[in-house]
Amino acid sequence: MNRNAPRWGTTAVSAAAVLVLTACGSDGDTGQAGQAGEQGGPTVVAGFYPLEWAAERVGGDRVEVSSLTPPGAEAHDLELAPQDVAAISEVDLLVYLEGFQPAIDEAAESEAGDAAWDAGQAADLTLAAEDHAHEGEEAHAEEEAHAGEESVDPHFWLDPTRLAAVGDALAARLAELDPEGAATYEQNAAELRADLEALDAEMQAGLADCAVDTLVTGHDAFGYLADRYGFEVVGISGLSPSQEPEPAQMAEIASLVQERGVTTVYTETLVDPAVAETVAAEAGVQTAVLDPIEGLTDESAGEDYLEVMRTNLATLQEGQSCA
Repeated sequence: MNRNAPRWGTTAVSAAAVLVLTACGSDGDTGQAGQAGEQGGPTVVAGFYPLEWAAERVGGDRVEVSSLTPPGAEAHDLELAPQDVAAISEVDLLVYLEGFQPAIDEAAESEAGDAAWDAGQAADLTLAAEDHAHEGEEAHAEEEAHAGEESVDPHFWLDPTRLAAVGDALAARLAELDPEGAATYEQNAAELRADLEALDAEMQAGLADCAVDTLVTGHDAFGYLADRYGFEVVGISGLSPSQEPEPAQMAEIASLVQERGVTTVYTETLVDPAVAETVAAEAGVQTAVLDPIEGLTDESAGEDYLEVMRTNLATLQEGQSCA
């Protein structure tokens, strides 16, 4: 069954706004919210990097975009400081993914009102993935109660065509907020779609003939990529990388690696590679970095989503023995 660094905008703001914005930040270092676009367009805050990147591409100079997830942070585990929550109530649009970052879900419900926009509706989240909750930790008691149940896989952006659909829908939403910019948003979304469809065509061609069709990854983030390009993905951890597997499950995956002729187990950026490296060592295979693009850092193999996805393509072609 298929499983599945923010670029900060700058603009002149009032002294009062600066005081509000500089106060925002979980642990003193999150994104900024509430600034106005260069042409007085909407202010947008995104939950994490792929949504931020899409909003920047669609909004262009008319929109000021920031992210609640700071560079280098693991997006799943984001916690919001009170200042972040307050800032959400000030922006024109909160672009988030319901079910992906619980802290933002809560803030969207309590603070954002009509400004909250769930990208998952446009992405058409159709895949399910097992929730590999682990036992023995109080913090995961609720997860344990639902262990083994199927959860909706939120990682849609690893299928470029779904991200293009989000761009189209975002253009329409921004046009409602800023009718004068409607033509600009529509054109920007069309350019974004063209770039993403070109990427998709490259990936379709580059992954069309691979000797190994099983992806073994650090956590269950690659279901939409696998579904789009003809792989079966086995995530060592669950939908969140914090859901560490039991030793018996790791041993089972190591055996699967050997049985299916898998030559590469994929680690990730932003996540400790120890679990994936343990499975690879037990199975006697190599590791390589496959980026789920939940955020960018100085270690990311590219400056933006498109570059990192093309690096992922090259990594998969080697790791899956593609012609």
